[in-house]
Amino acid sequence: MPNEQVRWGLMSTARINERLIPPICASQRSELLAIASRSQDKAQRYAKQWKIPRAYGTYDELLADPEVDVVYISLPNGLHVEWSVKCADAGKHVLCEKPLALSTEGIDRMAEAAQRNAVVIQEAAMMRFHPQTQYVQQLIASGAIGDVRLIRGIFGYVLSNPEDVRLAPDQGGGSLWDLGSYCVSFARAVLQDEPIEVLASETTSDRGVDLSLSGQMRFAKDIHVHFFSSLQSFAHVEADLLGSEGRMQLDFPWVNQLGRSGTVKLIRHDGTPRKSAWDDGMLNQTTQLQTYPDVNAYQDEVDSMVTSILDGTEPAITLTDSQKNVTAIVALLKSARTGRAVVI
Repeated sequence: MPNEQVRWGLMSTARINERLIPPICASQRSELLAIASRSQDKAQRYAKQWKIPRAYGTYDELLADPEVDVVYISLPNGLHVEWSVKCADAGKHVLCEKPLALSTEGIDRMAEAAQRNAVVIQEAAMMRFHPQTQYVQQLIASGAIGDVRLIRGIFGYVLSNPEDVRLAPDQGGGSLWDLGSYCVSFARAVLQDEPIEVLASETTSDRGVDLSLSGQMRFAKDIHVHFFSSLQSFAHVEADLLGSEGRMQLDFPWVNQLGRSGTVKLIRHDGTPRKSAWDDGMLNQTTQLQTYPDVNAYQDEVDSMVTSILDGTEPAITLTDSQKNVTAIVALLKSARTGRAVVI
């Protein structure tokens, strides 16, 4: 249905909207129709700023608009399930910010609502929509680095506002839900497998949320994943993968750096015989680069969601996939708070 359009409504005026609005407006099969906030005045000011035709002072008014096809939910984590289900029951498709829910039971509620209303509910983990993630997955599946031994990831920055909702314990605050969830989702996606055991340690705030978390996940075939997420570290992202026959380095693994290019560096031995006793495989290496210019994974996210709605393609992130990600995160939090490994 190439000539049809999806009409979008935004639920909340959260800052993350600023990353979705330009891609929605750039999408040939999308129209940004409405914004909803908790006050009419705030919604109208936001609508004027972003040139959005309709402004609603309650979320229920947005759901009552028959011309809104899909709702992007950027509410605090603890509200995702409630409003995703309400959107589905109003006949709206849903693109909801990660994490989709804070429990597997929440995902079950969403799945039931999506099925009974024949709508798409999808998690907005933009990294998963970008072709770089699929490329890494394909390299691993093809044996480009041999048997995977280790995946390592870092995602951190300083969150200086003590009143930020990302520090609220009753709304799923903390570095793991906010940042570490990308590390967990990335590892699961590129390995096409699920962890069987996790271990974590954390540094908590006086309100009990993890400001920093160091996580380990063990997968089958002796594959290990180590990651560090932090709301109190110098801003930094990176990931690397180590195999029996090569390694990969990613400068922007949780991709989005507008105006900058993301690069996957594949490093392998060139196959020449060892030249001396000091040559332990670290000499005579070849490097292959795959570059993604001017990365904008949010555009891929919007376009993929539109394709699922209009063309019926399977969502890039299924609800089953999101549920398994939540399972791993909940296990990591349990480990961090009990000081023991958790078998999944």
